[in-house]
Amino acid sequence: MADLQDDIPTTTEVGEDDVLPDAPPPVPASFGRGYGPAEDSAADLLARAHSLLGEHPVADGYSGLPWALRHMPWYDLELGETAVDTDLPRLREGHVGALFWSLHLPDGPDGGCAVAAALEQLDLVRTVIEAHPEGLRLVRTAGQVIDARNRGRVAVVLGPAPGAALEESLGILRVLRDLGLRVLTLAGTAWAGEAGLTRFGEEVVREMNRLGVLADVTGASPATVERTVALSKTPVLCTRSAARALRPHPANLPDELLVALGAAKGLCMVPLTAEQTGPTVPDVADHLDHVRDVAGPECVGLSGTYDSGVVHPRDLADASRYPHLIAELLRRGWSETELALLTWGNVQRVLRSADFTARAAQHRRDASTPRPGDRDGL
Repeated sequence: MADLQDDIPTTTEVGEDDVLPDAPPPVPASFGRGYGPAEDSAADLLARAHSLLGEHPVADGYSGLPWALRHMPWYDLELGETAVDTDLPRLREGHVGALFWSLHLPDGPDGGCAVAAALEQLDLVRTVIEAHPEGLRLVRTAGQVIDARNRGRVAVVLGPAPGAALEESLGILRVLRDLGLRVLTLAGTAWAGEAGLTRFGEEVVREMNRLGVLADVTGASPATVERTVALSKTPVLCTRSAARALRPHPANLPDELLVALGAAKGLCMVPLTAEQTGPTVPDVADHLDHVRDVAGPECVGLSGTYDSGVVHPRDLADASRYPHLIAELLRRGWSETELALLTWGNVQRVLRSADFTARAAQHRRDASTPRPGDRDGL
């Protein structure tokens, strides 16, 4: 997936000639809980999508909003901002209940720059949330996500942050966790390369488990994905991965890794990008179908990737458009249970698992303190 650039482009969508069918095929009469007739028009499907999302809102696995806002001298997300893909009116219209906010780093940080950039992003996130107390809430646990939803706030989960922000220091990992970090991307580090995790990389994963920080293996090598899935005591995330069998993008997962991720109760969060999933809503739905069928309904989630500088499919141009995707899945016969897992339930399960594992591990294991010379020989 393309990295965020210094100049965030305006919202872009493709596939202008592709729309939802006016006369979709019948939905099985056994679907859902009393939604009425088996046959629905496109308008009926969209209404049902809004109703379902009212009960099971979207937990969006990747948002680049903090990085996009840093270029703006003034903004008000409560009133709405056309310069970005995400604001509070559109989050409410799209029934988004939780957002994973990426802590993006500029290209090529070295020395102390990576830590400084990560801390600056954390500071910006806190500033944005404090400026919108009626709409946003910073959360650290699965319970706080539920509480934010009950109070009518969008829960903000910090991460993913690039593994480069650690600068090969578990102490920095602990500090970032104390500041609220919940997801760390392993790819792009010396300790999670083509050959898999080094001994130090394995210690990073163990310490992440102890702290409740989730491992994101998006873009990692197959060897790193396999070893992380086998080693981690908590579910592993792919925050921006679709099905490579349908589209051969390097960040997409082959079926064998999808099977392994599903067996370990991990989560593949399919991105709403034309590059990774295709230019239309049905293209995105094809990837969701494939991940569900290969890895299981408990392994699939959603990743809007809004405000990250990528091109989005038609009808999915901003955070308000999730009902259109859910309407397409309803047309295809997804059950309410499957959709509830896709939008909200799977993310909650993963966060709860990480919280529980961290509490248990902290009773059994002290903080890891490998010395710099021990990185390859722990």
